[in-house]
Amino acid sequence: MPDIVYLHGFQSGPGSAKARETRDWLAARGLADTFHAPQLPPHPADALRTARELVEKLPANTLLIGSSLGGFYATYLAETLDRRAVLINPSTRPFDLFGTRFGEHVHPYTGETFTLGQPDVDALRSHFIARPDVRRYWLVLGSHDEVLDWRIAARDFSGCRQTVFAGDNHRLQRWHECLPELLAFAEGR
Repeated sequence: MPDIVYLHGFQSGPGSAKARETRDWLAARGLADTFHAPQLPPHPADALRTARELVEKLPANTLLIGSSLGGFYATYLAETLDRRAVLINPSTRPFDLFGTRFGEHVHPYTGETFTLGQPDVDALRSHFIARPDVRRYWLVLGSHDEVLDWRIAARDFSGCRQTVFAGDNHRLQRWHECLPELLAFAEGR
């Protein structure tokens, strides 16, 4: 049974709806101890370091799930650590968007105050995977994502398994429909 690491998006956390749905689904099958969802630091370099340290401690068949910015992190880790990953409405080029978020923020889950700046954009750009090995990914998208243009991810991951939920948004309310196939995907089936 593979371990599963859930990487949340920007301004999110392990208590997000998709993380809870995944945790609860695994727990109902007696697999609660296989689920890991760290609270990632707000700065990308720190988040990637935290996630990498966790994944490196887990078995080689660990499945990554990345949502939004967590999808970017999951892509980098899948490529550099040879893992499979499910990407939920991933931000494939977050360095193009982060410039609009410069300044001070308060994290809604942790209450932490932090400031984003050019070093954060630089960290994202330095971890960009231009040509991901599409054999290791399952892309799950909502066609009415109000945060990210789903077509960019579909193009950037052309050739991988893709599920597009017509009318679903960035939250991806229909994520629970993918959970029954999660373990088979983790095992390469």
